Amino acid sequence: MNALYYVSIVLISGIIMARIISKLNLPYVTGYLLGGIIIGPSFLNLVPKDISTGLLIISEMALGFIAYSIGSEFNIEYMKKLGKSMFLITLLESLGAVLMVFVTMFIIFKQPLSFSLILASIAATTAPAATIMVIRQYKAKGKLVDTLLPVVAIDDAIGIIVFGIVVSIAKQVSNSINGFSLTSGLLTPIWEIGAALVLGIVIGFVLTLVSRKAKGRDELLSIVIATICLSIGIANFLNISTLLLCMTIGAVISNISPNNMKVITITDSFTPPIYIMFFTLAGVELDIRLMKYVGLLGIGYIIARVAGKVLGAYLGCKLSNMPKKVQNYLGLTLIPQAGVAIGLSMTAQLDFPEVGAKVRTIILGATIVYELIGPAITKYALMKSGDIQLKNPKLQTAK
Repeated sequence: MNALYYVSIVLISGIIMARIISKLNLPYVTGYLLGGIIIGPSFLNLVPKDISTGLLIISEMALGFIAYSIGSEFNIEYMKKLGKSMFLITLLESLGAVLMVFVTMFIIFKQPLSFSLILASIAATTAPAATIMVIRQYKAKGKLVDTLLPVVAIDDAIGIIVFGIVVSIAKQVSNSINGFSLTSGLLTPIWEIGAALVLGIVIGFVLTLVSRKAKGRDELLSIVIATICLSIGIANFLNISTLLLCMTIGAVISNISPNNMKVITITDSFTPPIYIMFFTLAGVELDIRLMKYVGLLGIGYIIARVAGKVLGAYLGCKLSNMPKKVQNYLGLTLIPQAGVAIGLSMTAQLDFPEVGAKVRTIILGATIVYELIGPAITKYALMKSGDIQLKNPKLQTAK
């Protein structure tokens, strides 16, 4: 059947389930995933597995635009305002999750090194949407919120950088017949990361110059879309990180383009259906049958990541002399995990076919759990810290 038929099925099912899920005050992404699971091979099989594989180009585009958007957060002036303490807190809560998941998988569950590295590197990311939804809904304000917002703003960027480094190392570990080669293990990651950064800077400069000549909004949108798609193609051809390349382009635009906000936000009118299809297709590709094989690993991942976030955030806040309530509760507000983690799991599945399906299944299952319990735990933490004053709260819809 025509591919456009399946595109419409994916879009419609994602939209319908997101509407239903929103009635329960849950994030849209949970609805997209559930919609994909329902129409996928695990249940109705309206979208067969070979069709979802054929729509891979949509997922690749979505990843490029997600990374481009995250890179735009790396504005130097904004970073200066945050101060060193926010970087320290974000770095420690991210690495805390990575370390805890790695130890759990490699030492406790005796999993292969490459699998443990890949899964651990994805643990760093956090989904800010669900957290911000709770803050807006209950009009939370205070020191915890003031610390939380900048942390979630740069959390995913650090996560992508960590993932890029770890995956480059994991490739050498898994590809080496006689064990890990120190030379290739160091040079290959340096090449993959360095090339992505250099190309991103060059393409970002070119996009800045070309965007100044754009005649009207439509032409600018077309130029940005073409640039991101070209960058994805170049990254695939050179076997370097698509995420790091597109994130670097976004960072360059954010810092040197005179009309940076226009160039960054121009894609907002184009990407919504791409994102809906991306997350819904992720649900389609979730193999429920694998759940029984990765169930214990999934539980271990969920618990270890939360423990790492809480301990890392506590240590970062402690070293930064934050108030006691921020030290105790910041980590609990960083539980949700969704978009970027799903994107990284897809990249892992493409780069590591032998373990990728298991990684993706764990991440998708964990995402659903985190998105279900995350907002409630965030609300609890904000209440305990005093940032939410519950006096017959008037619930609002998060925009």
